[in-house]
Amino acid sequence: MSAAVFIDGAVGTTGLEIAERLAERPEFTLVTLPEGQRKDAAARADALNDADFAILCLPDDAAREAVGLIDPDSAVRVIDASTAHRTSDGWTFGFPEIVGRDAVAGAARVSNPGCYSTGFIALVAPLIREGLLPGDWPYTCNAVSGYSGGGKALIERFEGDPDIAWRGYALAPGHKHVAEMQRFAGLSIPPLFAPAVIPAHRGMVVDVPLPLSAMPGAATADALRDHLTGFYAGSRVVRVATEPVDELVLRRGRAPTDGLELHVFGAPDGSQARLIAMLDNLGKGASGAAVQSLNLMAGVDETAGLRLP
Repeated sequence: MSAAVFIDGAVGTTGLEIAERLAERPEFTLVTLPEGQRKDAAARADALNDADFAILCLPDDAAREAVGLIDPDSAVRVIDASTAHRTSDGWTFGFPEIVGRDAVAGAARVSNPGCYSTGFIALVAPLIREGLLPGDWPYTCNAVSGYSGGGKALIERFEGDPDIAWRGYALAPGHKHVAEMQRFAGLSIPPLFAPAVIPAHRGMVVDVPLPLSAMPGAATADALRDHLTGFYAGSRVVRVATEPVDELVLRRGRAPTDGLELHVFGAPDGSQARLIAMLDNLGKGASGAAVQSLNLMAGVDETAGLRLP
């Protein structure tokens, strides 16, 4: 028997891409509401409580409202793709490579990681856990993303104004991803985060510069790379590059992918390094991550339906 999945917010970018990944999957049956009932609280409550799994692809306040519509006795298990519950008690962070596959598989409430956070945490968390980087360092994180991560308004803005080459935002500290970046990377100091948007529909680069010679107890770039390679050795989603490259390119016509690619670059004199993650902000950064968690929660192949090489 297939499991019923209700996507609340199914007409948004994330919801549509989740539905695409679940299409023709015999393990799941998508529950949909007629157009006129999509915002009807009673209809949504019925769909949420009757489903086996609910995936919330909503703004933060609407996601909290949706959780409030769930009956305490309901058996529905929830994946929230918003920011609303990422650091909330009772919610499991939906990053199985970091928190453990069993933790996600057994969770009743899962919060999908943010797209930028996924790259940062994937790079930094394993290294801090192993003591190869200090947890009390003031890290910086520079990142660029395709405009699809900003929702319909930003998509319309970029596609309506081809003259935009770069958009910096969240210029003052306090971006909503910082709390989860700090918590799940194991940092005592919030990272200084500098995000920007570029004229590509999808794709993301997250860059963490490391002044190794100034960081107490920091390992060499080779040691950082070796540990990340071993840490993700069993993953079919995360790949650590072991061969040197001269450049990394994010193409405007990038094909959708649910994978995550990590790189470590070191200065010849060992004084500096850069940790770089490349991912699809709509893939492992959003919809692909939600489907990966759903697969684990449903007890099926973790990568079923994912777009991987």
